[in-house]
Amino acid sequence: QVQLQESGPGLVKPSQTLSFTCTVSGGSITTKSYYWNWIRQPPGKGLEWIGRIRYDGNTYYNPSLKSRTSISRDTSRNQFTLQLSSVTPEDTAVYYCAGDSRGSWYFGSWGQGTQVTVSS
Repeated sequence: QVQLQESGPGLVKPSQTLSFTCTVSGGSITTKSYYWNWIRQPPGKGLEWIGRIRYDGNTYYNPSLKSRTSISRDTSRNQFTLQLSSVTPEDTAVYYCAGDSRGSWYFGSWGQGTQVTVSS
């Protein structure tokens, strides 16, 4: 059973870069067919997909966030990371990492979620 755990800040100031790490256990991030995702949920709104990194390192981004987003990985630590630059209060949300084992947009495993507030 794959398990994911996020780590990151709870409070970020406007214009700064938000950085998160997702540590995966119970499976390798290089396992073929897996996609590793970042998703967020702003207060009172639905889930928003931010981007993903495939098992081979290829990355895919939400076009609306692409200019500010970077997803990378550290295979030696079995981790993948999110960086979101130039944040504004509109980036306040609960951030999740999630695994998709087949590229089918079914997220079978989730991190616990971390609340991030962007405020000065």
